Amino acid sequence: MQIATLAIIGASPPVRLARMPHIELPRALEDYFAFAETEPTRNGRRFSITLPYMDGERLDRLQWWYHVSPAQEQMYEGTGLVFHRTRAIERFCRHIERWLEITAQRFHGEEPIPRLGQQASSVATPASVELTPVDKVVNA
Repeated sequence: MQIATLAIIGASPPVRLARMPHIELPRALEDYFAFAETEPTRNGRRFSITLPYMDGERLDRLQWWYHVSPAQEQMYEGTGLVFHRTRAIERFCRHIERWLEITAQRFHGEEPIPRLGQQASSVATPASVELTPVDKVVNA
């Protein structure tokens, strides 16, 4: 199993994610993510992680939203934002992998934006067997 390492600036140890079988890309899936933050409120900050992808000729996206309260931001010796971002990335990756598995699809391609395609069938089709009629069926 290949292991991808995700290092976030300011994070203590990098996060190690197993390589996903439904993802056939030249770089780690996280390299295709776009990160954004909405306007902060008194209740905290909201962030989104977006994965753009091509579905045929149509550009589409998957998004993951998460919220960090002021108290959570101060946790982990002041690295709460990094901690919650890392956790959100892990959850988003698991969500994507599960979605690809359920829909029997995969991400592939060499372009800057991944392409969505059907999962290659790994089940071999059985060889055809010629059936011959029998005169009598014997039950045990």
